[in-house]
Amino acid sequence: MGIRFTEEYPEVNGAFSMEVEKILFRGKSPFQTIEVIETKGFGRVLLIDDLVMLTERDEFVYHEMIAHVPLYVHPNPGSVLVIGGGDGGTVREIVKHPEVEKVILVDIDRMVSEVSMEYLPSVASKLLSEKVICQYEDGVAYVKNTAERFDVIIIDSTDPISVGEGLFTREFYRNCYNILNPDGLLVAQAESPAYMADIVQGISHKLHAVFPKVHFYQAHIPSYPSGHWLFAFASKQYHPLKDYREEKYHQHALKLKYYNSDLHFAAFALPNFVKEIVHVE
Repeated sequence: MGIRFTEEYPEVNGAFSMEVEKILFRGKSPFQTIEVIETKGFGRVLLIDDLVMLTERDEFVYHEMIAHVPLYVHPNPGSVLVIGGGDGGTVREIVKHPEVEKVILVDIDRMVSEVSMEYLPSVASKLLSEKVICQYEDGVAYVKNTAERFDVIIIDSTDPISVGEGLFTREFYRNCYNILNPDGLLVAQAESPAYMADIVQGISHKLHAVFPKVHFYQAHIPSYPSGHWLFAFASKQYHPLKDYREEKYHQHALKLKYYNSDLHFAAFALPNFVKEIVHVE
């Protein structure tokens, strides 16, 4: 047996493992350890602090679901802020929408983008789009201090540890609310309800304290803990299903691998145990 990478899941005393063909990059930024490995089963894999951020095999699921759900609800998402997401996958999906005029990506770690551009160009190349402005700074400070206003905010964060911890506080969500336009909305990755119920519940409580409309939706991402992943949808005005612009989805006719209009509705149909976690009646 060759070299293996194993991500530990201490919450359930479990693990996820894959065989490594080659280590393409390993480096340490001022904030975290970044690696890119080559595998047979999952293609190239981006790791940060020994956690899987994305794999070539299934990254499209996460990036399509975090981007297209909010962008097909907001009627005119001209300005979009992405917090985190330095690998560029979320930006790649956002710029497929012709209504989007400007995307500001704020990530604390420039090295994530540089490494992704070199080793994962199919994910990262749209960071060079003329619509995109990349700013490498603390997202928590950015939303607190910026004079910019946005139609949509997407929080494409790491787990709530280390540099990602501040992106899961009530104060951060309140500052996001303040820089959204009057009909703005926010989507955030919201962890695994199967393995991280306490974190999911905390996200729900904090968002409900700030936004009048909060909903959760789900996707199946095989390389993420448990494979069952949630996203939080928080809005000042719009309902993710009642205000869904299905006709726009069909007009765009994007060639997507995971997201479609049927799935948009289905993703908000939550299992009972998840409803209990996020307090959906």
